[in-house]
Amino acid sequence: MSDGPESLILRQLRSMDGKLDRIGDDVREMKGRLSALEQQYANVQRRLDRVDDRLERMERRLDLTESAG
Repeated sequence: MSDGPESLILRQLRSMDGKLDRIGDDVREMKGRLSALEQQYANVQRRLDRVDDRLERMERRLDLTESAG
């Protein structure tokens, strides 16, 4: 194959194709990691909600809540 314009263009296109494949792999990895973080965040939120509920229940039992009127 000669080093004419067509050959140079094909090499550039192959190089770009390889780079795009790597970018696609990186994006897939980041999406997976983001999904895991979102799951962990949701778990933390549920735990905090439970702690908040328990704290409110303790305050009511100890009559530490402020009256509304």
